[in-house]
Amino acid sequence: MQEVEFPLRHITIRGLAFGDPNKPLMVALHGWLDNAATFIPLAQYLNDYYIVALDLAGHGKSDHRSKDAHYHLVDFVYDLHELIESQSWPSFILLGHSMGGIIGSMYVSCFPEKVSKYITIESLGPVTKDSESSPKQLRESIQSRLQSAAGQGKHPSNRQSVIRARAIAGGFSEACASLLVERNLQEVDGELQFTTDRRLRTFSSLRMTESQAKGFLNAITCPTFIIIADNGYDMMKKNGEIRQSWLSDGELVKSPGSHHPHLDNPQAVSAHVLRFLHEN
Repeated sequence: MQEVEFPLRHITIRGLAFGDPNKPLMVALHGWLDNAATFIPLAQYLNDYYIVALDLAGHGKSDHRSKDAHYHLVDFVYDLHELIESQSWPSFILLGHSMGGIIGSMYVSCFPEKVSKYITIESLGPVTKDSESSPKQLRESIQSRLQSAAGQGKHPSNRQSVIRARAIAGGFSEACASLLVERNLQEVDGELQFTTDRRLRTFSSLRMTESQAKGFLNAITCPTFIIIADNGYDMMKKNGEIRQSWLSDGELVKSPGSHHPHLDNPQAVSAHVLRFLHEN
């Protein structure tokens, strides 16, 4: 495992790389408020692949966006494409968890020539709302952003309390939580600080409609593998089961674990992933 860095035009994206660069490339995208370390347990079972797990903008060790910018979902898709183009990578396998899977679904639909296979854990396409909710959604987003800008960030008192809270919130062990927390903390002048940009906690400005989500998923042409956790989020299970039929080549399986099955039950998830990759 090694640290990697990708300087882009307006931001530097960092992450972790696992394995031999001469093996088939797999790019991995984490979920909301997580970071590249979420894939450490899974990577040890995927030795036949070179895995580049990214810290999305504002997460982990990647740069924060400038003060006049924000974290719109489509901007993460832009970051990913700029990074891929900067590296001149050939067609690769794309793996995403939760928000990372949502970003992945949009990227694969827009740039099908770049991705040979798409694997998504606990997500399938964008989170949606009906069009009538859009004014309320935007109002709440603007208010939350103004409130965030006027406030001060909170600093944790010690690592262990953050690890314990993350384990409870995620429904996984403190050992799993520690992997995420260590990459989301830094020490500045003897004081612990979160590396995560707190603007990420503000409300989304707009949600897509179900029709728009269907349009994106209909455009995916590569083999797609959906992993839903037994004890994951009900919304993700519902979306996966309904939206699988929108894919031209999609398969769905259930795997034991929480919303982060790749983190708390990596061996089971890796078995599913390897079977899918070998069959496709």
